[in-house]
Amino acid sequence: MQQFKELSDSTCPFCNLNPKIEVLCETATALAFLDGYPVSKGHTLIIPKRHVADYFELSVHEQRAMWLLVNRCKTILSDRYHPDGFNVGINVGQAAGQSVFHVHIHLIPRYKGDVENPKGGVRGVIPGRQKY
Repeated sequence: MQQFKELSDSTCPFCNLNPKIEVLCETATALAFLDGYPVSKGHTLIIPKRHVADYFELSVHEQRAMWLLVNRCKTILSDRYHPDGFNVGINVGQAAGQSVFHVHIHLIPRYKGDVENPKGGVRGVIPGRQKY
């Protein structure tokens, strides 16, 4: 089981990654890996190595490291899976749908035809508000 010194919650699945999870890349303070429950081929999670629940409580350095990995992973996923687009999102708090309380950015490759009408993208987090 992969574990990082910077991570502190022994009950958090992101602090103690399953060894079957494929790590795509990392920095000194952030890590990117393929989602264990992907919504599309190549769905990737980017996390800080320090256990923090709320994105807005990260240091600017940690936030920058995560976005650096988002960009690196976009290149890796484009080369590997050839998606037609991407959704990028962060759930902050239970009301926003956060279910693992360790900050993570979703980088979700999208493919033509994967949904009937993709217009509105991330606006679909609130049913009925996606279309405008």
